[in-house]
Amino acid sequence: MLLRPTRLPFIVAKENRKNYARLSIPLLLLLVLFTACSPGSFTNPAAQPTSTAKPTQTAIPTSTPASTAADVCPISLSNEPGCYTPHAFRVAYGVESLFEQGFTGKGQTVIDIVSFGSPTLQADLDVYDKQFGLPPIKLQIISPLNEPISDPDNQQGGWVGETTLDVEVIHAIAPDAQIIVLTSPVAETEGTIGLPEFLKLEQYVIDHKLGNIVSQSWGVSELTLQANIDPAGPQQVKQWDSFYQQATTQQGMTYLSSSGDNGSTDYIDLHAKQLAHVQTTSFPGDDPWVTAVGGTRLLRSSDNMFNESVWNSGGDASGGGFSRFFSTPSYQQTLPTATKSQFNNRRGVPDVAAAADPSTVLADYVSGQWTLIGGTSAAAPVWSGMMAIANQMAGHPLGFINPALYKLANSSSYASDFRDITLGDNTNQVVHVPGYAAVAGWDAATGLGTPNAAKLIPDLIAAMK
Repeated sequence: MLLRPTRLPFIVAKENRKNYARLSIPLLLLLVLFTACSPGSFTNPAAQPTSTAKPTQTAIPTSTPASTAADVCPISLSNEPGCYTPHAFRVAYGVESLFEQGFTGKGQTVIDIVSFGSPTLQADLDVYDKQFGLPPIKLQIISPLNEPISDPDNQQGGWVGETTLDVEVIHAIAPDAQIIVLTSPVAETEGTIGLPEFLKLEQYVIDHKLGNIVSQSWGVSELTLQANIDPAGPQQVKQWDSFYQQATTQQGMTYLSSSGDNGSTDYIDLHAKQLAHVQTTSFPGDDPWVTAVGGTRLLRSSDNMFNESVWNSGGDASGGGFSRFFSTPSYQQTLPTATKSQFNNRRGVPDVAAAADPSTVLADYVSGQWTLIGGTSAAAPVWSGMMAIANQMAGHPLGFINPALYKLANSSSYASDFRDITLGDNTNQVVHVPGYAAVAGWDAATGLGTPNAAKLIPDLIAAMK
């Protein structure tokens, strides 16, 4: 499913603040879509969210000036205080200092798996690059499946936004990385719908040696993969799990996946109409061979320190919980006893997090218009771009990073490698399913936290040796 574009007109009013492609449709959330402006139009450089409250989480100091010419959002977003630029995002997550050392993802490739794609993707990215002074890249867009188009729920428009969001976030974090978009002609929704086609695309990446990082901003409710909802669900999950295990352990692949936008629950039906009244999580973020990325609300304080809380607003929240399909992997068994007690031998989701609140996210240029898009669809590409930098710095693909992430969580470097999120929870406010509170260390709302890449990436490389 798209995470999850709603079945709304493409231009969405600000007050809707809904997912806009149904994530099965991608996991993506649209805040507001404005009239296009010329890419050279600028406004006050202070267009960044600020907070006078003291940070409640570990904050990453900004040695780089917080407001520069590169931090000016387009004039059509000038009334949005939560508009972040690529430079500001890199500063917030400790990427900018690596960028200044030449670690920009050069020589690496990130693959984005989507349904349909966007007909204006390259043109939109070109405008985006010009606006923010990013190096232009030529995208590879590959549609290798010779199958008829299938889009029964009219989700193609949502995938346009999802695809563009993925690409622009990856490019903002790792400007010199190559990006390949693999498109399926079948809409991925709930249950196994679209999953066999996506698995073919995943195999295509391996067979054609396209790259070692795959970004997946889509998800399927575990409930709809149960045999009583979709009889083919359990077997399809097994096939994917076998694929991921082989690809990560034998081909050096790294898979990043959005954790979902429905907080502590998810959909119960194949058309994504009805939220369940029980706690659950989503696939493929629940798979132990995948790195699941949850969502936060990113704020910058008046003293130019960044701090974050769990994303939970307007009925949408960071997906997280415990799997019905997978048991606790060995790397999560290393967590403190008090934390591990809630697992009940289940895989915990997510592993890590990044900004997802649509009121505090990166500006995007979609189909000729500037917009703010959120959801955990915006969070997974942050980590995908960061992994391109990590592979460049290491000089080789890091592959399966989860064991090393949790190894760092148990080390003295945890406080400097991650911004530990300790405020908020992911309770679903629509159907009132109790969520999980952010606490010190790992939690089922934001995992281990968000990255301080300048510290995390070198430590991650060392932890994998």
